[in-house]
Amino acid sequence: MIILLNSGIDLKIFSPSEPLGLIILFIGLVFSGMIFYIIYAVSTNKESLEDKKIRTEKELIQQEKIGKLFPKKK
Repeated sequence: MIILLNSGIDLKIFSPSEPLGLIILFIGLVFSGMIFYIIYAVSTNKESLEDKKIRTEKELIQQEKIGKLFPKKK
């Protein structure tokens, strides 16, 4: 196993001053940004327009059913 480490890859190619190191850093920053955005989006609990439409339709149907069960007397 020690033979593989000494004979193969020059580890300087992964340093932040080399192109491959910069690419790895950039990918890490993008990935971290996406994770923080997902956490923010989930924690704010924003509803999409379609979700709001479906919820209001369900509430209207529920109110109609309640109205049929308990009609108002005049």
